[in-house]
Amino acid sequence: MPINNRAIIHLDLDAFFVSVEQLRDERLKGIPLLIGGGGMRGVVASCSYEARKFGIHSAMPTRMALRLCPDAKVISGDMEAYSYYSRMVTEVIAEDAPLFEKASVDEFYVDVSGMDKYYDTYSWSKQLRKRIISETGLPISMGLSVNKMISKVVTGEYKPNGEKYIERGLERAFLAPLSVRKIPMVGEKTAQFLMDMGVRDIRTLREMPIKMLEKAFGKNGRILWRKANAIDDSRVESYSERKSISTECTFDQDSMNVKGMKVILVAMVEKLCHKLRQEQKLTSCVAVKIRYTNFDTETKQRHVPYTSSDQIVMKEIIRLFDQLYTRRMQLRLIGVRLSSLVHGNYQINLFEDTEETIRLYQAMDNVKNKHGINKITRAAAMDVSSRIKMDNNLFGAAKYA
Repeated sequence: MPINNRAIIHLDLDAFFVSVEQLRDERLKGIPLLIGGGGMRGVVASCSYEARKFGIHSAMPTRMALRLCPDAKVISGDMEAYSYYSRMVTEVIAEDAPLFEKASVDEFYVDVSGMDKYYDTYSWSKQLRKRIISETGLPISMGLSVNKMISKVVTGEYKPNGEKYIERGLERAFLAPLSVRKIPMVGEKTAQFLMDMGVRDIRTLREMPIKMLEKAFGKNGRILWRKANAIDDSRVESYSERKSISTECTFDQDSMNVKGMKVILVAMVEKLCHKLRQEQKLTSCVAVKIRYTNFDTETKQRHVPYTSSDQIVMKEIIRLFDQLYTRRMQLRLIGVRLSSLVHGNYQINLFEDTEETIRLYQAMDNVKNKHGINKITRAAAMDVSSRIKMDNNLFGAAKYA
């Protein structure tokens, strides 16, 4: 299908975490509600639209949110429930959509290109939205246009509980008066830089010479110009629950050194979770693999709420390993697999981590991205090879897949 003849739906659950809590307890409707870490060091994971009127937003420290709205009610999050409802929405979409992408736990794209030969595409899109609301009880907004970027902006403009179709050829006119902040990928720093240049709306941005933008923003300058001109050729990526990443360690000498194995498992998890965050993905299934000295191989897995947090995955992996390794027999291999991956940006556990922990994660990732993944790590996983040698060479030279 030619890029300019496509039809892409963007679906975004409205204040997803809040909506799930309100569905489970109607007394929470219509009040300023904060979901996230309690206490003065907690962080807001999500908030109701009533709370947003006070200037509260996600990732804001709870203490600051309560200063803005002292009457706000704070409740801890339940990622297991949110994951359950996310899968419920996914199943509804999968039954009807010809091709869809799960962009995060609460966001979806559906490619309905060519469907207008048989149906009114916008009517079909509205029916899909109504079915999601009817079968899950959750409010969801929808935008339809010729590409993913425009549809996402449309959804954001017509939230909450909205639906809108931007007809082919009207994309630039729709974008023109909007703030540059509405463009996906434009963060606070980029927006402020543009504001300082006198560029406040998308109309002004698209009229700027590409070379000037490239000089100011590097290769991202051309991407900015394309988005301002409603150009986006990214495709809807078919959703599959079978996507996974994994790593294994084969020991030169078989061993029963449980302490040393757990050190390696921690290092594996740290490596894989960093990769998830780099690729903006989340896992909802973790697994441990072991191979005994007689080559018997066993695996054990567990479904978890969507996450890319090292500490959450580490806890589950160590628990699985303890449940799995029950024979008094040496091991020759251990491995970790993270599967059921989806795109998403919930990089840390906003419900348990403090503001300081969040900043630590971000700082560690920045160091790893800039200087390499092995330049900074937890003490428990630091210099695995040295720890192995200290344990009487029980592991020899550990080999990673």
